[in-house]
Amino acid sequence: MPILQTMDLKLQSMKPFAALLALAPFLCSAETSLDWLETFEVSEPSFPDSRYTIEQFGAQPDNKEANTKAFRNAIQTCHESGGGTVVVPAGVWQTGPIELRSNVNLHLESGATIAFSDRFEDYLPVVLIQRGGYFCYNYAPPIYAKDCENIAITGAGVIDGQGQVWWPWKQNQPGMVELFEMGKRETPIEERIFGTPEDGVRPPFVQFIECKNALIDGVSFVNGPSWNLHPVWCENLVIRNVSIVSHGPNNDGIDIDGCRNVLIENCYLDVGDDNIALKSGRDEEAWRIGRPTENVVVRNCQTKAGHGGFVIGSEMSADVRNVLVENCHFDGTRRGIRFKSRLGRSGIVENVVLRNITMENIKGEAIIANLHYDAEPIERNMNYNSRAAGKKLEPTFRNIRISGVTCLSSQIGIYIRGLDTAPIESLVIEQVSIRSKEASLFENVSGLRLSGTALYSESPLSYRSVGTAKVEFENSTFTSNVNPKAN
Repeated sequence: MPILQTMDLKLQSMKPFAALLALAPFLCSAETSLDWLETFEVSEPSFPDSRYTIEQFGAQPDNKEANTKAFRNAIQTCHESGGGTVVVPAGVWQTGPIELRSNVNLHLESGATIAFSDRFEDYLPVVLIQRGGYFCYNYAPPIYAKDCENIAITGAGVIDGQGQVWWPWKQNQPGMVELFEMGKRETPIEERIFGTPEDGVRPPFVQFIECKNALIDGVSFVNGPSWNLHPVWCENLVIRNVSIVSHGPNNDGIDIDGCRNVLIENCYLDVGDDNIALKSGRDEEAWRIGRPTENVVVRNCQTKAGHGGFVIGSEMSADVRNVLVENCHFDGTRRGIRFKSRLGRSGIVENVVLRNITMENIKGEAIIANLHYDAEPIERNMNYNSRAAGKKLEPTFRNIRISGVTCLSSQIGIYIRGLDTAPIESLVIEQVSIRSKEASLFENVSGLRLSGTALYSESPLSYRSVGTAKVEFENSTFTSNVNPKAN
């Protein structure tokens, strides 16, 4: 079945949850304000009417060398002529990497597939990328843009990253270890040069760096080498009606990194890692040159599988703020709503609102905020915790409101764990109903308010509370298999 048809069917499956979204009216407190939405505006790109088909520039089905040149020449001609649309007609078009230029819309017609090369050498020479929160020079992403304005990827076709040839590198990636060490040592970026199989540093699938007015609309992405859509330091970005299906290691769906004014809507994600994640760089580099992720709206998206439905972190050292997530459905993910960071990251996450979210078949936590995140093998091997100890580099998570969430099944309902020295501050959970097998946990939270919330647990306890302060329960019900009680 075509991917876009599959996406339509899966989105139809959300209809039974419509009644669950008709919950109590949402109110914002002074701590979590949506005032920023009054001026929120994302300027989408516009293009001249000129059209250039890749066939005009010598493209031939199944001719990778000819097609690589055709894409490059068509995009360059379109750009130099003042802009327009580069058209990819129906058919399978094998190619090397594609670099977009300003004022170019890469448009895939129905039935078109761009299939990227499975030869690593085709992605040389190295270009500047961001990988795991650090900049370096590495293999070119299959689709790349830097310092561009008014760019787009649109249409009804499929873009295949052929990531299966890259995925085994996860088992042997000394270059990633060296990149993390270089970042901690603050090695100049121009000296961080990779781009060999021995390094094992996989490129992202699609990466825009410092671009303005960018649109990705209607296209299906499959099998990315690592993170799939990874815009970095972009402004005015729209990702709409996109399907991403990719189950390799570190196959995040959408990673928004140090970007401003972002709209993500009507997307379907079925990936091998976090589905939609907000980030802002890692540690020393982000403190020095990073940019915050701010003014982000995510709405009407569905996720299937993956490590988290909606995620912030763990790379958030240059701050994340002013976020609204609404009307989404998470099915079969390990976690639903996920916040993650650790001692040593620093950075501030604040003014985050999530509302009208439905979930089912959550394998772990329906809602988790964990400031003890330690799941990255590279950082564990670097003795990250001991390096960060005593440096007062705690992350700050504050002013978060989660409202109108229904989860039909999960392993753990809510898991909130701040740091002893940096509790999670001003967390409001209201009109939430979650069923779980294990008890919820509230640890090191200052300013916790549960209102109109029902937690149903199969364990002897419905929840545990450790080191919490300024806690308020209002019209909430906590039910365990042996000790139901109401507040």
